[in-house]
Amino acid sequence: MKKLILLATFIPISYLFSQEKDSIRDIQEVVIQSEAGRLQAVNFHNINPAKSIRNVGKEPSFLLSESVPSVTAYSDTGGNNGYSYYRIRGIDQTRINVSMDGAAMNEPEDQGSYFSNYPDIFNSFDKIQIQKGVGLSKNGTASYGGSIQLFSPDLKEKNLEFGTNYGSYNSMRLYGKYTSGIKNNMGIHVRLSEIYSDGYKYNSSNHGQSAFISGGIFKDKSIWKFNALMGNQRNQLAWLGVTQEQIDKDPRTNGNRDEKDRFFQTFMQVFNQTKLSESSSLQSSIHYMHLNGNYDFNWNNFIGLPENGEIYNYAFNSNFLGFYSNFQNKFKNGKIVAGINGNVYHRNHTGSEIFLGELYRNTGYKNDVSAFAQGEFKVGKWVFSGDVQYRFADFRYKGDLSMNELEWNFFNPKIGINYLINNESNVYFSLGRVGREPTRNDIFMGNDNLMLDENNQLTLGTISPEYVTDYELGYRFNKDKIKLEFNLFYMNFKNEIVLNGNFGSNGLALTNKVDKSYRIGAELSFSYQINEHWNLKNNSSFVSAKIKEENISFSPVLTPKFIVNQEVSYKLKNLTINVTSRFQDSSYMDFSNTAKLPSYVIFNSGVLYDWNQWQIGFFVNNITNRRYYNYGYTEADGTGKYFIQMPRNYMASLKFKVF
Repeated sequence: MKKLILLATFIPISYLFSQEKDSIRDIQEVVIQSEAGRLQAVNFHNINPAKSIRNVGKEPSFLLSESVPSVTAYSDTGGNNGYSYYRIRGIDQTRINVSMDGAAMNEPEDQGSYFSNYPDIFNSFDKIQIQKGVGLSKNGTASYGGSIQLFSPDLKEKNLEFGTNYGSYNSMRLYGKYTSGIKNNMGIHVRLSEIYSDGYKYNSSNHGQSAFISGGIFKDKSIWKFNALMGNQRNQLAWLGVTQEQIDKDPRTNGNRDEKDRFFQTFMQVFNQTKLSESSSLQSSIHYMHLNGNYDFNWNNFIGLPENGEIYNYAFNSNFLGFYSNFQNKFKNGKIVAGINGNVYHRNHTGSEIFLGELYRNTGYKNDVSAFAQGEFKVGKWVFSGDVQYRFADFRYKGDLSMNELEWNFFNPKIGINYLINNESNVYFSLGRVGREPTRNDIFMGNDNLMLDENNQLTLGTISPEYVTDYELGYRFNKDKIKLEFNLFYMNFKNEIVLNGNFGSNGLALTNKVDKSYRIGAELSFSYQINEHWNLKNNSSFVSAKIKEENISFSPVLTPKFIVNQEVSYKLKNLTINVTSRFQDSSYMDFSNTAKLPSYVIFNSGVLYDWNQWQIGFFVNNITNRRYYNYGYTEADGTGKYFIQMPRNYMASLKFKVF
């Protein structure tokens, strides 16, 4: 029945857009101003999910960890779907800026953007750019530890495709997508997806649907685009870790007790690019994001008491409206870009208990505005760049208790030097400083409702901002069969807000502010096309991180020193065979640096076979059946809690391309 619904949806659309003969001609290309290129002194990586053999519906965090140096990922359930999280250089995703066609996608209060809210989201994107470090100025929340930019699909190529996957633990995906090509100056892309998994842990199922629509009108001097992304999901929760003793007894043990959540999120954007002259252009966008959902919380289970039927529920309803406008002027040896961005946001919070009913209701209001200017100047083989941003953010709270409005002002300067050795290689250096305000969770110390302490004072945590000064030195080489990127970095933090390995009273991870800290390291990305059949890829990283408090120093949590991803691919006519390995070093789980996640090595493989319009795939993950953990924390008494990932598991895929 679901396949019939997909067919009924896509066939009329494809018929409508195929009535006119193709009229593809030279049109403007949409280039988002925050996208980095070869001339920018920025550490960036471009990936194409559509061409990745391993993009088979898994949560995007895992695709990032396989494709980009210094990225770690884990899931609550132990599988490849549902709630999953990523870190860049050990920095969590609330400090990573995420955008689509330049529009901010981070929820302003918690500053996170969660791909799991849009199941199968990477199935619609031809290009994603990851910038590490402070990068170029972005709209919305601070690009503090890095940024992930999503670019809406290219509408020029016609495509109608259906696919399905099925694998271990009843994991499945069903999707259909259609791209019209450019006809009568218009084009459209539509994708519908449904995913489901029982989850590796008991009672950790994930069931989600998503839709993505991207349409465009292309004129000689202007482009209009509309993007709409919608996601709906129902999960059984598994965010509590389990002890090693429980894992040894039954590795599928779930620390949660059949708690559930329900979330719907949508993101919409209208984008315009206008060519003002041969040398100047204007980009403008307005976007809106809505979130509605709730999750259960078993307090007694959380603190280890016998259950008495009490179940708390935390509900959220948010609205986020924003705009940006960027002007660019190119001249013979460079360009100047200037832009403004503004966002208004509010989120309603409601806490209730199954027997007691509603316990509280409050609203958080978060607004921010920013302006930036960038200059790029080429002198011979040298390219000099400067980037300065001013950003203002404020937070207001309305509830049964009142607090003063919080305001933050940031001046974020960046400079870069790029030396173009020849057409194939360049070396660059950049220096930038960025400030970031704390999240609502940091301010409220993990509480969802503002509370009083024993002295009748407001229970407030971190309200002051954190700062990072980022130094990046890199080398890029791209010629014929070889592509090489090597980067050294040093990130010096002031008042860094870091996870401390503990959880608050409603299950949210807690943070501490530390006076001084740093992260220093090296990153390598390498690809070699040995011949027409064999391809070799490697991405590796070394990160050394320290926190300094008074007379002691220690390592931050969840920051492995070494990560090595290796990939070997073999292609013969219609057959592609892929084998990957990943080594991830040990990392600490707590500030005392006594509890560790052990290091591990895992191997994965995949086989694809193309036959006419069909593609058949089979994948084996964790071939050696290694028991490994990607996340953990400690209780107040020092007990370690771990998140085990799946043992050996399998996935089969089937794809049919109509055209």
